[in-house]
Amino acid sequence: MDTRKEVLEILEELHPDIDFETEKRLIDDKVLDSFDVVTLVTELGSAFDIEITAADMVPENFNSLDAMTEMVENLLAEF
Repeated sequence: MDTRKEVLEILEELHPDIDFETEKRLIDDKVLDSFDVVTLVTELGSAFDIEITAADMVPENFNSLDAMTEMVENLLAEF
């Protein structure tokens, strides 16, 4: 399974009512709240065996499916 698809599955489990394929301002438009971000950090960390640090927890990394996928891929490349 590719990274983007796995991230999408995690997002859809969290909020099946949101179209993550088209939404580009998940944080800026308050579609996701801080609790959602904490949950995502935990779920993404477990799924990909990565550590998402406080420095990674900026709106730009969580505003869209593509941004989250890029963050995960960058963290995977560090190891």
